[in-house]
Amino acid sequence: PRPLLCPSQGLAMAEGAAGASPARQRGEGAGRVEENGHQHKRFKRDADGNGAEDQSKKSPKRKIVLLMAYSGKGYHGMQRNMGSSQFKTIEDDLVSALVQSGCVPENHGEDMKKMSFQRCARTDKGVSAAGQIVSLKVRLIDDILEKINNHLPSHIRILGLKRVTGGFNSKNKCDARTYSYMLPTFAFAHKDHDVQEEVYRLDRETLAKVNKLLACYKGTHNFHNFTSQKGPKDPSAKRYIMEMYCGEPFVRENVEFAVIKVKGQSFMMHQIRKMIGLVIAIVKGYASESIIERSWGEEKVDVPKAPGLGLVLERVHFEKYNRRFGNDGLHEPLEWAEEEEKIAVFKEQYIYPTIINTEREEKSMANWLNTLSIHDFSSSAVEMQANNTNSKNSSDLEGSDGCDDSD
Repeated sequence: PRPLLCPSQGLAMAEGAAGASPARQRGEGAGRVEENGHQHKRFKRDADGNGAEDQSKKSPKRKIVLLMAYSGKGYHGMQRNMGSSQFKTIEDDLVSALVQSGCVPENHGEDMKKMSFQRCARTDKGVSAAGQIVSLKVRLIDDILEKINNHLPSHIRILGLKRVTGGFNSKNKCDARTYSYMLPTFAFAHKDHDVQEEVYRLDRETLAKVNKLLACYKGTHNFHNFTSQKGPKDPSAKRYIMEMYCGEPFVRENVEFAVIKVKGQSFMMHQIRKMIGLVIAIVKGYASESIIERSWGEEKVDVPKAPGLGLVLERVHFEKYNRRFGNDGLHEPLEWAEEEEKIAVFKEQYIYPTIINTEREEKSMANWLNTLSIHDFSSSAVEMQANNTNSKNSSDLEGSDGCDDSD
């Protein structure tokens, strides 16, 4: 098949590099499956035919981090919801695999605090990841990555493992997070132009305008208008954005796409999707450029939320931890240069095709663009508050674009 990586990435593809072993289908040797197709909450460990349980009990327990990649389609985000088994999450499959592989006891699967489990970012419904990091205590059994991956579906892979300090917490120790957002470039076509989606190509002038607007987000700003959870005087609504830009467009399946990259200290629920949604609204001619500056103020501004489909957690950064512990002779820096090829191949095989095919089949971006005309980008604060009260959206409870580090 034709490679799906952007030409600028120039990463070589190596057949079979996406995981330590071929994935077995979910449910194989995994205990009872309920009527809804989800795993029963009490996972039965697979003894792998050779006393793996006895071996695992003798293995030392250590704090580690796992480098994860996953395609989020069909999942209600990363974080496990213990009381809502009908909403399947990435962690449901991960915890099942940890228990079945024998690296954590069965009761740790029912109470994740017992293994000191923490994810770096609580990704939203449908959002994928190429560089998610989770920290936890496990038994360091032989061939641990292969055994965990054997019990995961192929669209979830553990690509790397490193030992960390005993008090390490992947969420609290993270300095910054980098996300990408892949979207068809016809999203930037002006609203007054009749556009055929497969024919549209982004011109240099429009790309320059997109990047000028994205650069406005850099620095520290009050992003209370970019989440449903914060008021204008809430100090935690201030967030620091290090970089944000749109790369060169490329064609896949006859449709032109582009990838926006954003690196920030942390992100609130739906913040990235709203940042991108507002730029699209400006470029298409629905809102004036001044609305970005206005959104930093206390006034409530109507900010549209772009679809979740194209959002991918690319990597998480631990600069402070690496400076302190990365070269202490006991611990490795949390950098993943050796895993870059596996990450690239996984994105090629599972993340990019899912975004492209879902966009073609479900037209999530095209349908969302049709809703921009109903937004009022010049309404007053009083009008906005009234509208907000009348239109609380249940999707606000789905998860978070970033770490959701607020209460």
